[in-house]
Amino acid sequence: MKGERRYTLTASCPDQVGIVARVAQFIAGLGGWILETNFHAEPPDEQNPSGRFFMRIEVRADSLPLPLVELRRRFAEEVAPALAMQWRITDSAVKKRVVILVSKQEHCLYDLLARWHAGELDVEIPCVISNHETLRGIVEWHGIPFVHVPVSPERKAIAFAEIARLFEEVKGDVMVLARYMQILPPDLCDAYAGQIINIHHSFLPSFVGARPYHQAWARGVKLIGATCHYVTAELDQGPIIEQDVIRIDHTDTPEEMIRSGKDIEKAVLARGLRYHIEDRVLVHGHRTIVFR
Repeated sequence: MKGERRYTLTASCPDQVGIVARVAQFIAGLGGWILETNFHAEPPDEQNPSGRFFMRIEVRADSLPLPLVELRRRFAEEVAPALAMQWRITDSAVKKRVVILVSKQEHCLYDLLARWHAGELDVEIPCVISNHETLRGIVEWHGIPFVHVPVSPERKAIAFAEIARLFEEVKGDVMVLARYMQILPPDLCDAYAGQIINIHHSFLPSFVGARPYHQAWARGVKLIGATCHYVTAELDQGPIIEQDVIRIDHTDTPEEMIRSGKDIEKAVLARGLRYHIEDRVLVHGHRTIVFR
């Protein structure tokens, strides 16, 4: 991530003439220095008869003569209403707080912790939550609190209520399921829509649910992959953030596919999380617009 402090505007609105000009004029009128711009227009559909326009703009924070709270107030008054715009402005100086959920499989957790330790993921990790004690040592070695929240059939509601409480207590911004082998209840998914990221060891929408590599082997596929997506109440059907694949052949056993697939899972989850924390993902129904 870039070293200089910046404000990032992400927004969407009905497509129309003059959107970019209006926003750019507002920023220029304040003396703002634009570092990066991304735009995308979706064609009309039943819900958006004029189409939908999406944008992401980075501005040097030190080029603006007013604090962020005042920038937001003025944008809300001077720009957003006329464009019927849904928007937000974030500050790169405020690190996203990432709560990681994990079970027994360690590869995705190890990778995220290594990237965080190296400064590649510029976030705060206030805690790691697990339904097992298996990975406590590696988490605490990194100086991160490890919280064991067991999940059994008779206490699932209590466990997930505790996870929600912890997430609120540490002021989490995003929850990452790093091969957390539990299905989240619908109320938790709905409460944190767009804030829970999962890595699924399959190239969704193929082979949802458990044992996807075995499903893929049984179908004789030639490509296996992984999918990073937002979690919704419908299992493995949330908006997709990032995907990747590798080629296999008939000689690969399910176990060999699992071993190869772990490398894809780590890379895809890390990329998807980075896109999210850099405010590069805008959700549009069941789809995402990802400004890389």
